[in-house]
Amino acid sequence: MKKLILAATIAALFTAGSAFAETKKVGVTPGPHAQILEKVKEVAAKKGLDLDIVEFSDYVVPNQALADGDIDINSFQHQPYLDNQVKERGLDIVSVAKSVNFPMAGYSHKIKALSDLKDGASVAIPNDPSNGGRALILLADQKLITLKDASA
Repeated sequence: MKKLILAATIAALFTAGSAFAETKKVGVTPGPHAQILEKVKEVAAKKGLDLDIVEFSDYVVPNQALADGDIDINSFQHQPYLDNQVKERGLDIVSVAKSVNFPMAGYSHKIKALSDLKDGASVAIPNDPSNGGRALILLADQKLITLKDASA
């Protein structure tokens, strides 16, 4: 699967923008997306493409940077998130290749097991509709919340 991801990402980089430049600026979020792009950078260099990896800690910024021309491509989001950003912010950007999508999980410095979570505890979820929805489903799957049946 990694080779497929690398190949798709490199193909997207070669087609990004109308003019080929020796260096492409790629926006990513820290962690797995940045780690994957470090490997892509190695492979791309063998094909004559230099990548400048730009990390963004705020999920809204990479799409705006792409729309503004500050970067040439980004790789950090799933399609529903991109679709929502394009609609909500009026961005003129499109998907040129698939990226990776990671499972959502819960993290805590204090809670070691779900059984340690007390009734009435507060949790934080992403504030965008697509990832917020994924977080609610995760909480429901763990029986921490009950979601209303959408078909009812």
